[in-house]
Amino acid sequence: MSEQILTGKKALVTGASSGLGLAMAKALAQAGATVALTARSSEKLADVVAQLQAQQLEVFALEMDVRDEQSIAAAVQWVTAHWGTLDLLVNNAGIGMRTVNPDFLTKPQPFYAVTADGFRDLIDTNLTGYFLVAKAFAPMLVEQGKGKIVNISMNHETMRRRGFVPYGPSRAGAESLSLIMAEDLREHHIDVNMLLPGGATETGMIPEEAKAAVASHFKLLSPEVMAEPIVFLASDESNGITGERIVATEFASWKAQVRSV
Repeated sequence: MSEQILTGKKALVTGASSGLGLAMAKALAQAGATVALTARSSEKLADVVAQLQAQQLEVFALEMDVRDEQSIAAAVQWVTAHWGTLDLLVNNAGIGMRTVNPDFLTKPQPFYAVTADGFRDLIDTNLTGYFLVAKAFAPMLVEQGKGKIVNISMNHETMRRRGFVPYGPSRAGAESLSLIMAEDLREHHIDVNMLLPGGATETGMIPEEAKAAVASHFKLLSPEVMAEPIVFLASDESNGITGERIVATEFASWKAQVRSV
């Protein structure tokens, strides 16, 4: 990923202090982009950004809560003041089933056992958060007449698996949101696509005590599986590709098919 194909590009990645977000932010920066990493925890974010800066990568830390419109507005103001433009927005910030049921993998709960507060909190982060962040940055992209938005999703199996309310519905909603966003922004030459790993990943979404059990059933993917596809989606090579649902583990075959059309 050392080729500098994204030199001059400006990108913002939400939920970038760990996991998929961090892997994507690092890949974008290594490909030459200037990247703003956002997260709720300023301390953790500062640590990872310092590590990336030590690798001579052009990255910045922005504390932002995707559930808070004022916090998002402050991030928009920062981007406007420091960059004046944005080429790529990656909606990745999210929380998992463990926030609702810590034992969701071994003792799944029916939807009617989920608390209303737990449901709202997860939906507010995983779905409403995508909407609020995209809504806030969209006017800048529309004014530019160009830009790209990538919304991170998960396997369809997760959306219908027993015991996966509200995580499943949050991701299903985000996919519908993405498809409609793609149509709303098509006339402005703004591409909106979905990207998902293609399986369970080695991230904080899976409790440490459950990782061994999960790994015994299938191999956990490295977050770096997102690197190649996110760099492609940020590049000029992907201009005009919109409304797509891209599975990272199948990226090579997907890309070959797109090129053949």
